[in-house]
Amino acid sequence: MAKLLRWTGYVLGGLVALALVAAIAVFLLSQRTLTKSVTAAPSALAMPTAAQLADGPRQLHVLGCLSCHGEGLRGDKFLDEPNVATIYAPNLTLIAANATNEQLDHAIRQGIGHDGRPLLIMPSEGYQFMSDAEVAALISAIRLQPKGGTEQPMPKVGPLGRLGIVSNKFHTAPELVRTFRTNRIPDLGPNLMRGRHIVEVNCAECHGPQLKGQEVEPGVVSPDLQIAGAYDAEQFRKLLSEGVAPGKKDIGLMGRVAKRDFKYMTDEEIAAVHAYLVERAQRTP
Repeated sequence: MAKLLRWTGYVLGGLVALALVAAIAVFLLSQRTLTKSVTAAPSALAMPTAAQLADGPRQLHVLGCLSCHGEGLRGDKFLDEPNVATIYAPNLTLIAANATNEQLDHAIRQGIGHDGRPLLIMPSEGYQFMSDAEVAALISAIRLQPKGGTEQPMPKVGPLGRLGIVSNKFHTAPELVRTFRTNRIPDLGPNLMRGRHIVEVNCAECHGPQLKGQEVEPGVVSPDLQIAGAYDAEQFRKLLSEGVAPGKKDIGLMGRVAKRDFKYMTDEEIAAVHAYLVERAQRTP
């Protein structure tokens, strides 16, 4: 009996040691991903048109900048999931006061912070397709926000979040940028380029690089946007501008994003998105 207990103790001790080694390995590997310095590709901004500059403040709404970074872009808690992560959208008024336009561009289109670290939950995978002039206009709108507020805390990633990073379930913004760049949504011709551009910048973040749907919240998977082919023009306008689906059914995250951000889209933009998605649905088996 004593021998059995002794060997049981050895086995349990070994399992505890293995678990400790695994936990340390997960922490070190994830920490390397989170803290490694990322070299940004050279970027070039173009002079925006007067119309683009005037439209910049609206784009802060459409692109979700204000809903994520809070009132006046002064930062806000973006995610607070126990054991996964607590992430604050930073105070952009303080960052913009010390960052160059090129550094802000790297954050927007490449997901790289002004300090060279990879950003988390920054939708650069879609923003990378914004034009040089569009980004310049957006940066101008950011700089128009009065400097104020306090600096937000750095991200805190819990054990489940770190395990997700190591197992490639969670990705940094630069990693997603590379994935989306090599897996772009289809080009359906010049007449639909406007809609394709808006979809790629605004919709692919939640619906995936090929718009086939992906997990956007724990246990919640966004649909393949082929479903949009079943909406007529007015139904689709109500969906994007009011967050209301036919039958007034609850559409979860999509409804919240529409009421918060997409309500600032123009009817022309919504019509262009609808035209592209209908054509995609018709061409997709």
